[in-house]
Amino acid sequence: MATNFPGESSEYRAARNKLLEAESNLRRQLEAVAALRRRLPAGGIIPQDYVFEEDASTVRLSQLFKPGHQSLIVYNFMFGPAMAKPCPMCTSILDALNGEAPHIVDRISFVVVAKSPMPRIRQFARERGWNNLRLLSSASNSYNRDYHGEREDRSQWPMLNVFTNGDDGIRHFYATELLFAPAEPGQDGRHVDLIWPLWNMFDLVPEGRGTTWYPKLGYDDLASLR
Repeated sequence: MATNFPGESSEYRAARNKLLEAESNLRRQLEAVAALRRRLPAGGIIPQDYVFEEDASTVRLSQLFKPGHQSLIVYNFMFGPAMAKPCPMCTSILDALNGEAPHIVDRISFVVVAKSPMPRIRQFARERGWNNLRLLSSASNSYNRDYHGEREDRSQWPMLNVFTNGDDGIRHFYATELLFAPAEPGQDGRHVDLIWPLWNMFDLVPEGRGTTWYPKLGYDDLASLR
């Protein structure tokens, strides 16, 4: 590569070019995986047209597809009725997606589902400043259990599912099942890394992701947010 930066050594450039080759291979692999995902055969028809609570009304899963949209992404937010507070890691994801949501929903439909009652979800959303996310409660249906956002003991999983709306009805297309696959030693599931900018930022620096730090619902040093 002809690219150079001030003060770099030949040793640095040689190592950086080797890394660049690996990054190019990773980009190629990411697209290959995305292509495999796009070529998945038709998934199962949804077992029921789930009814969700949305503020003072209800909405069916079939009504969550905006006109002209074929695909719907549903993220399972870990905030069950028995949880004193929501999952900090899910909250970190949704903090970022709240900003991206207007861009996302211009092309595909996207909602966030949690098992807690709707007023509780809405109160937390106000506290976080989530003004772009479409938030729903699954308190009165079996969606979380059916699509692996909930364990047998009713504790919650951070699952993401994709549904498609076609001529033969609504089908399940994809789920982030890497959550349930064996992970490499020292790694978490990383099943939703592609939608979670936090860890990708940390991967760019010498400190890396680390093994002990996790997102929090709040930080004492507010300057860290500036």
